[in-house]
Amino acid sequence: MDFSIISIFVLVALFTPTLAVDGIHRRSARTERISGSAGDVLDDNPVGRLKVYVYELPSKYNKKILQKDPRCLTHMFAAEIFMHQFLLGSPVRTLDPDNADWFYTPVYSTCDLAPNGLPLPFKSPRMIRSAVQLISSKWPYWNRTEGADHFFLVPHDFGACFHYQEEKAIKRGILPLLQRSTLVQTFGQRNHVCLNEGSITIPPYAPPEKIMSHLIPPDTPRSIFVYFRGLFYDVNNDPEGGYYARGARASIWENFKNNPLFDISTEHPSTYYEDMQRAVFCLCPLGWAPWSPRLVEAVIFGCIPVIIADDIVLPFADAIPWEEIGVFVAEKDVPYLDTILTSIPVDVVLRKQRLLANPSMKQAMLFPQPAQSGDAFHQILNGLARKLPHDRRIYLKPGEKTLNWTAGPLGDLKPW
Repeated sequence: MDFSIISIFVLVALFTPTLAVDGIHRRSARTERISGSAGDVLDDNPVGRLKVYVYELPSKYNKKILQKDPRCLTHMFAAEIFMHQFLLGSPVRTLDPDNADWFYTPVYSTCDLAPNGLPLPFKSPRMIRSAVQLISSKWPYWNRTEGADHFFLVPHDFGACFHYQEEKAIKRGILPLLQRSTLVQTFGQRNHVCLNEGSITIPPYAPPEKIMSHLIPPDTPRSIFVYFRGLFYDVNNDPEGGYYARGARASIWENFKNNPLFDISTEHPSTYYEDMQRAVFCLCPLGWAPWSPRLVEAVIFGCIPVIIADDIVLPFADAIPWEEIGVFVAEKDVPYLDTILTSIPVDVVLRKQRLLANPSMKQAMLFPQPAQSGDAFHQILNGLARKLPHDRRIYLKPGEKTLNWTAGPLGDLKPW
């Protein structure tokens, strides 16, 4: 490939180890606080601003499911488990439901794993439906709002649509019983039937201890320009190609597999986390869903995320300035990735790296145990607190009902 003089200059500037202290390879250099309202939101403390009542459900909805398959603790959907554990000991928890602003139903809906470790969402609607039937018959709080002051964690590929393939998820739609509730989910895409207005979009779970155990010296040069590890084709579920990732991943491979600036492969080496810390840009393309753990990993490791997912709604978008820390590339523009990335001015790259080095930015993307100030648990609570006070119109008149308990696929109506 022929590079322009400008491209060569940029590459030399990026990789030269004699750059100033705040150069790209110096990840221990100065950081930059997020300016404006985003920085204020990121630093918010939710304690004292809301009270959450945690329903005590039979263990078959949570603990027994986890005991059956402990792998649920480490997969990318594990936020639902750790959020439950966090809330049980959180100062925002109230034991008096009459004092609660929000109600939480701890159902581990993603902890039904296939042998390969991927969650099977097909039982989830029946499980949640069963839990809602229980809380609505045992407590009065669901019935007074039909769930409008309740929140659920639904970290499936397409949230409460409960299918990993978009076409089928769209056909299913959000579980009817959850239409009035606030959904806390990893899936986010504008103008999509699987994202309700008012939902809180969160990062997928990445094991904090595992990530921190792979940190390398902060002055290690970033000698990789573009990095990606993952599937380009899903031959098992999309044998003809073009449907998986809407063809974006296939386009990355076909256009850049032989480009020396691109370190891309389907292999997942043991040095994966270390390699991300040696890279300037990390590709974060959509897969079956628009989100992936690479977003979390890129932010944690200071690798500028290159977000390839049209209309994506990113985690905690009111607190994290994604436009300032990342690079957005339209799916149709994937063939021009090399030109787009080499054309970014060095000073812009440096500022993105300074923002990424901000500890509060990294903290917001993780679910640590024990919880820490400003982490993803607290960002979820911040999102719930900002919805208060509830509009009085959410409270129904005696005998009034709006939800259709018999709506949805017949399979969802079977007992769980």
